[in-house]
Amino acid sequence: MDSRDAVPVIGVTLGDPAGIGPEIVAKALAKEEVRSRARTVAFGDACVLRRAVEVTGVPLRVVPVSDPRAATGDPSAIEFVDTSVLAAPVPFGRITAEGGRAAVAAIDRAVAEALAGRIDAIATAPIQKESLRAARIPEIDHTAILGARTGARDPMTLFVTGRLRIFFLTRHIPLRDVAAAIRIEDVRDALVRAHDHLRALGIDDPNLAVAALNPHGGEHGLFGDEEERVIEPGVRAARDAGVRVAGVVPADSVFHLALEGAFDGVLSLYHDQGHIAAKTYDFYGTVSFTMGLPFLRTSVDHGTAFAIAGKNLARSRSMEEAIVQAAAHAPAFRRYREGQRGR
Repeated sequence: MDSRDAVPVIGVTLGDPAGIGPEIVAKALAKEEVRSRARTVAFGDACVLRRAVEVTGVPLRVVPVSDPRAATGDPSAIEFVDTSVLAAPVPFGRITAEGGRAAVAAIDRAVAEALAGRIDAIATAPIQKESLRAARIPEIDHTAILGARTGARDPMTLFVTGRLRIFFLTRHIPLRDVAAAIRIEDVRDALVRAHDHLRALGIDDPNLAVAALNPHGGEHGLFGDEEERVIEPGVRAARDAGVRVAGVVPADSVFHLALEGAFDGVLSLYHDQGHIAAKTYDFYGTVSFTMGLPFLRTSVDHGTAFAIAGKNLARSRSMEEAIVQAAAHAPAFRRYREGQRGR
């Protein structure tokens, strides 16, 4: 067994320093279940991490390291790489350009370490879109930032909770624009990529389904024709490309069927369709993966929660799950990538 399979090194970014990210990172890294599964290195400003430890009261020292590979896994410490953007923490619950720059600096450093092979995966705490805008960061979210930094073509979001795995065809667009945004080739390409991404996570022959757009899958055009006109042809094209896909399944049942094991993954056609299913099933246990990058990235499924930041009220379970899932899947992901390069 490769030594990296036993205890992967996971980089953990602190997120927006004005939000709950630093708190949930501190709490997560204090959990024995997390520490037993991964060797962790946090990325962010020293002053922000120290404030999070003070706010949460976790019994951990804050220890800087210059190279993630030098982290020892000391159970009494949070080992971290200081990105040195902030001289003092920004106020809790405030949108600031400084907070946006600090959040992105942590991501940038973690990405550089992952690309260099010094960490095995990245787990990210939430960032704030308005803080990014205030800092004049051109990208709108984590996915766009990671795509820009790595040159990845159209990274794909995957939600994982329990046996439920949900991919997204469209993401941050208005609901009124969804139907027009669905094209045959997009459905086909999304299913081909979802198939490959599940294989990268260790599922050798995944079986997929597509959530219908319209009630009852359109009822042969009675409630909409997108299924017959666009989505089903996309499914057939994916089958022709070698993807095992059951077809279009009404959205009111497809996620339940996936939880029961009928499908290894579901392609959701728009943001809330898949988010509602995952978060209703297990809000705090849902983990977001960004697939299609040169490394594995996981994240919490919630936002910065400015209203409770600094009050030690935030639950850390999603952050814990993000780290544990990254550690669990990093070895298979690495082997898959190495196999693809060897072709």
